[in-house]
Amino acid sequence: MSPGPPRRPAVVIHAGAGERRPEIDERQAEYRTALLTTVDRARAVLEGGGSAVDAAQAAVMFMEDEVEFFNAGRGAALCSDGTVELSAALMRGSDRGAGAVAAIKRTRYPIAAARAILDRSPHVLLVGAAGDRFAAAAGAEQTDPSYFITERQRDRLVAEPARFERGTVGAVCLDEQGMLAAATSTGGMRGQLPGRVGDSPVIGAGTWADGRVAISCTGDGEAFVRAGAARLLALRVADGEPVDRAADGALAEVAALGGHGGLIALDAGGELAMPFHPGAMPRGVWRSGHEPAVWA
Repeated sequence: MSPGPPRRPAVVIHAGAGERRPEIDERQAEYRTALLTTVDRARAVLEGGGSAVDAAQAAVMFMEDEVEFFNAGRGAALCSDGTVELSAALMRGSDRGAGAVAAIKRTRYPIAAARAILDRSPHVLLVGAAGDRFAAAAGAEQTDPSYFITERQRDRLVAEPARFERGTVGAVCLDEQGMLAAATSTGGMRGQLPGRVGDSPVIGAGTWADGRVAISCTGDGEAFVRAGAARLLALRVADGEPVDRAADGALAEVAALGGHGGLIALDAGGELAMPFHPGAMPRGVWRSGHEPAVWA
């Protein structure tokens, strides 16, 4: 059987759903630049013939390294005891291969730890120090846990310890071979109990990719877990629903459980959905043949 025609590559990213922070409006130009750079990191990989997995990882790695605007990697939200615990997942649609980590503290790019598990382990999810050790053995850069803690997040924890800050980041990509991939990374919620794990690294809850659709979720993690939101969306697409209707249906299930948030989804035909409620969800899109667009 001869291969099908090349697909038109595409990228969709998000920087978390939740309340609109004043700093976004105050630093609109900088924020938009960060979102555009994120899209361009994935775009460059795809335009160079790279895989959807590589592109999704590249986008998320940039957001993990951007200390000012994103709740992932360095500058992530702090737990109630002032520490940082990081989680990430990466899923390949062609064979549903997946790798994830939760509550790690030393791997500079948590999505690189997820990639190490995807490529090198029969397991899907490793937790805590074991996840860091596996990533280190695979060559992922390690650092002291203090690297991730910023003064800005310390001040926020002191000022509003009970006000949960969200801001998970994610990317979904389609490459020219027709493969889909999804990546999600987070520091969780400000003031969460140490050891708490939300939906981001849970395959089928916050992250999913198969041959039809790739999904990354953000919001009230516990509700997304209880809804099985990402997998629910994928099943609706498998049943023939358009991706935008399937996305709305998945979020309605989350809302029925008392949760709020958003998601990005991209199907194998390049159709996409980016629903969220309420508040805001900074996001960006690029499709081959078009200029990128971002909404801050």
